[in-house]
Amino acid sequence: MRVLDRFRHDDVRGLHYAVSIFIATTLLWVLMNKVAHSSAIWAVSSMVATSDPHMKEAVSTFRGRILNTVLGCAIGLLAVALGHTDWRLPFSMALTVLLSIYVVRVQAMWRQAPITAAIVIAGSLEHHDRLTGMQQGVMRVGQVIIGCLVGIVVAWALSRLWPLPEPNAPAK
Repeated sequence: MRVLDRFRHDDVRGLHYAVSIFIATTLLWVLMNKVAHSSAIWAVSSMVATSDPHMKEAVSTFRGRILNTVLGCAIGLLAVALGHTDWRLPFSMALTVLLSIYVVRVQAMWRQAPITAAIVIAGSLEHHDRLTGMQQGVMRVGQVIIGCLVGIVVAWALSRLWPLPEPNAPAK
């Protein structure tokens, strides 16, 4: 009986999360591969990073991820637009950390800002062309945002269809 109680109150969150990830990954795979004709890896990884079986946590993570992604993208694009220098990446990463911590001030996903700046800058390093690099970076950031949106929509839909008790709620 203890095993059944444990499953009903603890392990069901894992099953809930697995179902959510399955649905969101399927949606992103179809959307990115069949509709956008691009790889789904950036979108899927972002969806996983923002997903949570509890809506309150998912919304907090989503908010932090979106704000910090936009910040990192802006700093990365600025760095690429200013031209090539060996110091572009370390300065951009440090600047996004400072702005994320002291200006944006959303602790959830604050590491996302420098990661996004690096993703955008990497596009220009990879292609050795400012415009192509900026386009590649913006496309990747767009996929990150799509992944976040699909993750939060699936989390919301599943929370309505299959609500979970609050994480600290006593077992009935």
